[in-house]
Amino acid sequence: MAEKITGIKVKESTAYIIFKFINTLIMVFICVITLYPFLYLVAQSFSSEAAIIQGKVSLLPVGFNIETYKSVLEKGDFLSSYKNTIIYAIIGTISSLVFSSCLAYPLSKKELWGNKVLTKLVIFTMYFGGGLIPNYVLMGKLHLINTIGGFILPSLISTYYVILMKSFFAETPHDLEEAAELDGLSPIGIFIRIVIPLSMPIIATMILFNAVNYWNNWYNAFLYLDKKEMWPVAYYLKTVITGASTSADPGEVTAEKMQISANIKSCSMVLMALPIICIYPFISKYYIKGMMIGAVKE
Repeated sequence: MAEKITGIKVKESTAYIIFKFINTLIMVFICVITLYPFLYLVAQSFSSEAAIIQGKVSLLPVGFNIETYKSVLEKGDFLSSYKNTIIYAIIGTISSLVFSSCLAYPLSKKELWGNKVLTKLVIFTMYFGGGLIPNYVLMGKLHLINTIGGFILPSLISTYYVILMKSFFAETPHDLEEAAELDGLSPIGIFIRIVIPLSMPIIATMILFNAVNYWNNWYNAFLYLDKKEMWPVAYYLKTVITGASTSADPGEVTAEKMQISANIKSCSMVLMALPIICIYPFISKYYIKGMMIGAVKE
């Protein structure tokens, strides 16, 4: 940094060179151990049943085949579940973002009457809940069983996400809000036109968190969605995996069924993770900045 500012070339010390070398080795090692499990799953999903059973699969497929992918993708139920998941993820992410931000912004204002009490009540919900049976009864009374609301509403607001957003909103320069108020903006106008544009790092972080949460959520479907045509892909693949693992009589299992039961878990995980992996690079810079809330003050 000093070299860029002054234009003077600074010779690096031997200790610093050794530090950079060791630091690079550690980072490469972390990247390898992070990527290896996913690469192993991809290789296993394209490998033959015999190679998987014999433990021959590592980073490259052995006995390449795509029978499992064909068997899953050719089923209309899978495509229908995938469409449901996309709808749930989009609606759920937008709804969670709106409601969480509308709750977090007032709590970030110290001048709000009862701020400390309200914050404690919000945090209280992180540790104490109504329980499974009361929640199910409540959902039934609200006629939300077998509806999109039944899948989205139980995960609509996360206390942890609200606290993150509250911390970020609290760092917004107060002078900007005062200036906007003098210009005639209402509190809602200040929030939409001033605070939100300045809060893109935390907004992007919450989009990723909520999208992953709704994309991978099968438990709400297990509890509140009885109709198969409304299942998200996570719950559909769980039932497929369970069915493959508890396949009936060995004598009735064909070679194709053996192939599916051997690597269907890997195939399912790849299909589930792929969309999120494709989205992450586009918002990674905002995500990293959002996760550093409070760590560095500019």
